[in-house]
Amino acid sequence: MMNHTITIKSGDIELAGVLQYPAVDAGVKRPAKLPIVIIAHGFIGNRMGTDRLFVEAAERLTSSGYLVLRFDYGGCGESTGDYGSGGLDELIAQTRTVIDYALSLDLVDAERLILLGHSLGGAVAVLTAARDSRVKSLVLWAPVAHPFMDIRNIIGTKAIEEIETAGKADYMHYLFTKRFTDSLAQYQPLTELRGYSGDVLIVHGTADTVIPVDYCFLYQKMFWLRKEGNCDKEVILQGDHTFSSKASRDELFGASLRWIDTIGKRRSDWSLWTI
Repeated sequence: MMNHTITIKSGDIELAGVLQYPAVDAGVKRPAKLPIVIIAHGFIGNRMGTDRLFVEAAERLTSSGYLVLRFDYGGCGESTGDYGSGGLDELIAQTRTVIDYALSLDLVDAERLILLGHSLGGAVAVLTAARDSRVKSLVLWAPVAHPFMDIRNIIGTKAIEEIETAGKADYMHYLFTKRFTDSLAQYQPLTELRGYSGDVLIVHGTADTVIPVDYCFLYQKMFWLRKEGNCDKEVILQGDHTFSSKASRDELFGASLRWIDTIGKRRSDWSLWTI
């Protein structure tokens, strides 16, 4: 497996990332175009994920023939910038810049660009897909459905009150401004998802104490109300927010990979049909 460390310019911020290539057996020719999975991490997360969640996911994906692009949002991981100063609009813009980068690579199959988002990254993935038709498939792991409410539950009402009165608050050494909380309240992934017509997979654990497992049912219902595009869900018994046990990770990766493979197969079968 080859890993390339990359830097992607997004405005005046430099996003740090890694592009991972699938392993190719000696003497086997790699296909001219490869599907790519772009991973969007959650609130104050990074491209490695809690307990290496995204590192392990990428290993599974690359060993199945996928390119994987993991990156840090501005102010997270090794990226420059200040995470709490911008809003969700900035996270969406950064995600779209990463998509620009991915599609600038000759070996990427533009018809098979999969955006995978975890937690707040799940909400950002939905909001990005609703605005950007280059996202062909969505995979959501324990996605945030109500950005303001969900992040308030994480950072606490005291911090929210402090932002309201003093204009800013410190949480885990990140400085959050009113611009950040206002933007959380402004975006509604559950209603905005209507702008996206592609296929979706939602995976959520029943023991998630950060983002309620009910959200996966709520999301699926809303996705089903669209005119086109399928939505599948997988509920993992005893899975927590970061799918930290070995059993729930195996289930998470297995379900996600099977689904991504199936979507790809359906796409290549259809392309044989000329209408």
